[in-house]
Amino acid sequence: MVFKKVTLIGTSSESFDAAADDAIDRAEKTISNIKWVEVEHLGVELASVEGREYQAEVKVAFELEE
Repeated sequence: MVFKKVTLIGTSSESFDAAADDAIDRAEKTISNIKWVEVEHLGVELASVEGREYQAEVKVAFELEE
């Protein structure tokens, strides 16, 4: 088996968990054969948004098709 990882950044105005879920939900809609997800970094953007924007950088690993 061979796997590939891609990095996604989910966002939410609610929480880090919701930001990670945003990225994972999107990945599940567009990437086949997802095997695992790693949460790499968490951050909050304050400058360009009203209130806070929680961000979760996740790496999505999926099996490459034959």
